[in-house]
Amino acid sequence: SLLLASALGVFLAAALATAIVLRVFERGRLEDVGLAWQNGQRHLLTGTLAGLLAGLAAVGVPVLLGMASWVRSADPEMAPGVGKFVFVTLMLWAGAAGEELMFRGYPFQILVRRFGPGWVIPPFAVLFALGHFDNPQSSWGAVANTALWGGVLGLAYWRSRDLWLPIGLHFGWNWALPLAGVNLSGFKMGLTGHALQWKAGPLWSGGEYGIEGGLPTTAAALLLLAWLWRRKWQPGAGGSV
Repeated sequence: SLLLASALGVFLAAALATAIVLRVFERGRLEDVGLAWQNGQRHLLTGTLAGLLAGLAAVGVPVLLGMASWVRSADPEMAPGVGKFVFVTLMLWAGAAGEELMFRGYPFQILVRRFGPGWVIPPFAVLFALGHFDNPQSSWGAVANTALWGGVLGLAYWRSRDLWLPIGLHFGWNWALPLAGVNLSGFKMGLTGHALQWKAGPLWSGGEYGIEGGLPTTAAALLLLAWLWRRKWQPGAGGSV
C-alpha cells in the first residue's frame, strides 16, 4: 500500500542518511544523532504514553461532549486482527522513527544548537507539514495542525536533547488514532472494528482527512507544547538543557 511504501521508504532513507553522517562527520556513535540510550528508554516510554493519551483524549473528549460516537464498522479496512495489529504497529513505529530522523535528525540538531530553537524549530515544522501536503484528502487545516505538531516534536528534542522523546510522542499519537477508529493523516487503518461517527462538522472532525485536520488536534498539540515547556527533563547525552 501507499502508506507502507511511504513509511518504509522514509525509514530506510533516513536510516541510511544517518549512517552516512555518523561515518563521515561524527564518531560513529548513536548519541551523535540524539539516540543515546542514557535516559532514552525513559523518554521513549514517557513520549509514547503522552502521545497515546493525547490522541485518545482528542477523540474521547468530543465523544463525551456528544459531538461524536463510536459505532461498529462493516468496512473491511476497519476489521480487527492480531496479525494486522502487529503489522500496523510496527509500520507506525518505523514511520515515526524515520520521520524523526529526517526532520529532527542531524541537520536539525546541528542548526538548533548553533542558532537556537526559535530560529530553527519553526522552519523545520513548516517542512514537516509540507512533507504531508500530498496525503489523501489533505486540507489547509491539516497542514496547519501538522506544522503545529512539527513544533511539538522540535520542542521535544530541544527539551530532552535526544530523539527518543519525539519518536515516542510521534508513535504514540499515530498509534492512538487507528485504535480510536479515525483516519491517520488521510489513511484508513482501523484496528478495533469500530469507527468514530461525527455529528459535528469538519472544523471539528477534520473531514475525510481525519481528526488531525480538526480543532481537537490543535488543542492536543497546544497542551503538549505547554507540558513539554513546563516539565523538568533529564537531558540525554546530546547536551544539557
